[in-house]
Amino acid sequence: MQNVAQTSATRNTIEDTGEIPVLFEVSETERLSRRQAGPDYLTIQASPEFRGLRGRFRRFVFPMSLLFIVWYLVYVVLAAYARDFMSIKVLGEVNVGILLGAGQFVSTALITMAYLQFAKRRLDPDVEKVRRQAGV
Repeated sequence: MQNVAQTSATRNTIEDTGEIPVLFEVSETERLSRRQAGPDYLTIQASPEFRGLRGRFRRFVFPMSLLFIVWYLVYVVLAAYARDFMSIKVLGEVNVGILLGAGQFVSTALITMAYLQFAKRRLDPDVEKVRRQAGV
């Protein structure tokens, strides 16, 4: 009993209040200058160039992601429920399941390469425009 009383008496008062101590003092003028020094993200986000860029990005990424998820789920369902099909030998001990599994890695690499080409041709030039307009 006495041990509990000693522990609560020696507790830090900051812990009791739940307040976090101030580690670095920042003046109001410094805080304002920091805020004004960076890009205005809300204006950038509202610009037609940024909205077009975001739309192009989404029109590529969402269908590709959906395609890959469906392809992956088909592989998982086949592995779970079509064992006879997946165990068909194609070449020596290599069966359909192994080929489709390796196809997962190949398709990931192909999608990555396709995105890199798409970004280089369709996104990067407009990213530079948005950066110049933002002054970054």
